[in-house]
Amino acid sequence: MRSERLVALLFTLQRRRSATIAQLADELGVSERTMHRDIAALQAAGVPVWTEPGRHGGVRLVEGWRSRLDGLTSREAVAIFAMGVPRALAALGLGTAVSSAHAKLSATLPASLREQAQHLAQRFHLDAPGWFRREDDAEHLAAVARAVWAQTRTLVAYRTGERTVERVLDPLGLVLKAGVWYLVARADGESVRTYRVARIIATQPLAERFQRPTDFDLASWWERSSATFERSLQRARVSVRLSPAGVRALPNVLDADVAVTALEQAGPPAEDGWTDVELPLEDDAWIAAGQLLALGCEVEISHPEAVRAAFAEHGKRMAARNS
Repeated sequence: MRSERLVALLFTLQRRRSATIAQLADELGVSERTMHRDIAALQAAGVPVWTEPGRHGGVRLVEGWRSRLDGLTSREAVAIFAMGVPRALAALGLGTAVSSAHAKLSATLPASLREQAQHLAQRFHLDAPGWFRREDDAEHLAAVARAVWAQTRTLVAYRTGERTVERVLDPLGLVLKAGVWYLVARADGESVRTYRVARIIATQPLAERFQRPTDFDLASWWERSSATFERSLQRARVSVRLSPAGVRALPNVLDADVAVTALEQAGPPAEDGWTDVELPLEDDAWIAAGQLLALGCEVEISHPEAVRAAFAEHGKRMAARNS
């Protein structure tokens, strides 16, 4: 997005007053050839940018020329400046826009506030994916994002199991959950559904645009949809006894919110130190038992018998495999 990059360049020059082509190219993440073209574009637009050749030369704005940024409080400016450029925004094509905003703020903030923002940025960092997993390789994320922005009806080829299906979708929004991108979209004649972007193998924007439902709120819809999905996966109630070590480990074995809620609802430990806990697990006994395997000898399954038997069978197979 060249227009955003030109604004970022303008405010970077305002902040630095003078810089070499190489320094500007490195800061904005482009080649030196691109930087030469961008500087020429600013000059053509009437911005008083001077270039000075030679060993100590560089690029600078005419002394005294300055743009202004109004409408933000100091705390708001510090908060935006300290955000960094999350990879999620970069993946959506908004990395340059965030860099541009930072350049504007940096050029306008007093030195003390700029230093405060830099300190804050060094103390907080967002890392979306869970441990031991990488982000999805969402090859078509940028194309899907463009369709969302432009409200463009889109033909999508989507992998489901061993099959590939095609759908004409109205892309309503994108959600990043634990390093996985999801497209929330409406298909012709169907309700709003969720599609995992990494499973999209082809996209083709169509000529027509769609009307976004006036009553659709992405955050609210996602919250309701997620709650329904979680309930569908956690329909069985499994009674277990946990050792003190098992109690400590449970939030690392199951979803942390599920584990904490179950432990809060449990009674006090028995005389032997073990605690009776009821857990919401998947309805399939074999899968439910597998969810508890990481607890090892720190868990005893009381009920239902099918899950207890499946857990024992898991243990037998593991022992036979590793004996």
